Amino acid sequence: MADFVSRDPNNSCFWDERFSKNFTPWDKGAVPQDLRDFVLTAPSKMRTLIPGCGNGYEAAFLAQAGWDVTAIDFSPAAVKSAQMAIGEWSRHVIEADFFEYQPAQAPELIYERAFFCALPPVRRQEIVLRWAELLSPGALLAGYFFFDTNADASKKGPPFSISDQIWQELMAPHFTLLTDRAVNDSIAVFEGRERWQIWQRSPATNAR
Repeated sequence: MADFVSRDPNNSCFWDERFSKNFTPWDKGAVPQDLRDFVLTAPSKMRTLIPGCGNGYEAAFLAQAGWDVTAIDFSPAAVKSAQMAIGEWSRHVIEADFFEYQPAQAPELIYERAFFCALPPVRRQEIVLRWAELLSPGALLAGYFFFDTNADASKKGPPFSISDQIWQELMAPHFTLLTDRAVNDSIAVFEGRERWQIWQRSPATNAR
């Protein structure tokens, strides 16, 4: 295992080190099947935001399918890695902080893949509120979520797991769950503890 200086995943240096040293055990190296199925059955193409995009495979996949997609990461090394990985689709990846990024138009879909679980639990509510701010009522949050009932597991990471109960309590004020199923093609770090979910932004009061 590589020797790292940065131990704080809130800091872009943490991710810069890992991408620079090609230490990315969370990286599937391909587009997961549930997203492929989602795109295949979607009634229309959606304006999509991908926070914490990593190597950007999903951004390239959506762009190839004709979707308007923007993938962001606050790690310069991650952005560089993604742009190299997806070549001609690299223009869809930009360096930006999810908590400060202001899209030109509100996304119709936010795609989640190992972003929520990459940051410490203290930031969970902040993430959910930001999702709610960015999405208009009726818009969707879809992706992969990492669950574990072991309380100790939620403190060790990344990835940081969450219990279903806490997750539901966080999401209920702002989102309605539409789809929830087990994932059949997880990588080892998530295997048996990952679910594909689709949430719809509720008609609601202000997120904050």
